[in-house]
Amino acid sequence: MIEFTRELVAIPTENPPGNQYERAREAILRRLDALGFHDTRVEGECVLSFVGSGERTVYFNGHYDVVPAQSASQFEPVLKGANLFGRGSSDMKSGLAAMTYAASAVRGAGALGNGRVGLVFVPDEETAGPRGSRYLAEQGLLGAGGIAMLTPEPTGGVVWNANRGAITLRVTVKGKHAHVGRQHEGINAFERMLPIAQALGELKREVETRQTSFYIQPEAARRSILMMGGRVESGASFNTVPERCAFTVDRRINPEEDFEEEKERLLELIRRVGVEAEVEILQEGRSSGVDPECAAGRTLAGAIESVTGKPAKFEMCPGLLEIRFYTERGIPAFAYGPGLLTVSHGPNEFVPVERIVECAQVYALAAAELLA
Repeated sequence: MIEFTRELVAIPTENPPGNQYERAREAILRRLDALGFHDTRVEGECVLSFVGSGERTVYFNGHYDVVPAQSASQFEPVLKGANLFGRGSSDMKSGLAAMTYAASAVRGAGALGNGRVGLVFVPDEETAGPRGSRYLAEQGLLGAGGIAMLTPEPTGGVVWNANRGAITLRVTVKGKHAHVGRQHEGINAFERMLPIAQALGELKREVETRQTSFYIQPEAARRSILMMGGRVESGASFNTVPERCAFTVDRRINPEEDFEEEKERLLELIRRVGVEAEVEILQEGRSSGVDPECAAGRTLAGAIESVTGKPAKFEMCPGLLEIRFYTERGIPAFAYGPGLLTVSHGPNEFVPVERIVECAQVYALAAAELLA
């Protein structure tokens, strides 16, 4: 598993823009072939491989893209003591190794029962792009016969059984350029933008009184979210009237809220202000939530306690998760992986090697029990 993780970390699959996806797929295909996984195919830029037979399927789904590195040296995996360092070591190439060898362990132990494990390797998770799980869903290739799904996101030892939805907008208001000394000849796009921002501020105050019933800490994190200004662009110089002003709006929706209703409310509010504006949807993804007391949740919890000696903790992830694609199809889905969210995407990303082994054991035990 360490060898496979290091091989994957050394491939700079940065997204954006989506570098070296083909090289990563080739490495995954070689490893699957070496393990004797022959029911394997490439769909678009995704790799699907099945072990066992029958309709009932436990899916292990992971992404091979990573966020851009701070330096090229991050793609030189280094094993230091108990930890493996490198971009993607935590999020989530160690998870890909763990789920692959978990499938091998279940098959080797003859514990598949009347079913199979489906390995799904996808790109584009880091930007919620069109080439990964979204593509498989659109092609009708995602989740067939699924009774559960696990994804090895860097959960730091907890289980994420829910995620917020997201609608991210870029709002652009146009004006007319002029020198500050002759501002009467211009139209200030920044000032035209302010009524929209004010209206969104009023919505923000209302939205953030709502709280989710899913467990997440601290208490303030339970609130629904509307954030403005993650990115703002306006003007060319301090002494010219800005002819364009653009800012982002990031709406994060709790599982109890209606996605379509909240999306329409957001867009209608901007229209109702009466200021001509261009609205571009940069990202959208639905929220999801799974009862930890369902059969798959109890099975996963039992496997975690058996391996780690500690009871499983279920929490809501503050961001988007790929579990949403499976829960939309009625498949209970959970995130549990070897990595640590606290170091993922950072300059010193690492994963504890012991956690890779534990994750593989948990996945294997959970799959064996679910397919028994």
